[in-house]
Amino acid sequence: MNEKADKYTILNQYLGHSCFRPGQELLIDGILAGRDCLGIMPTGGGKSLCYQVPALLLPGITV
Repeated sequence: MNEKADKYTILNQYLGHSCFRPGQELLIDGILAGRDCLGIMPTGGGKSLCYQVPALLLPGITV
C-alpha cells in the first residue's frame, strides 16, 4: 500500500464512496490505533467496510 494512502483515499479509490456512514469512521480509527473494537450495525450498515479499509492500510497480512 502506498505510504501516503489514508482512510479517505482508500474509501474513495477502492470502494467508490466519498464519506463514511455513521459509526464507521470511529470503528476504523479504533482498529488503526490497535484497540480491541466491537461494531454492532444493522444489516446493510457497512460493517465489512470497517475491516476492509484497515486491512488495506495496515502492513502485513490481515485476517
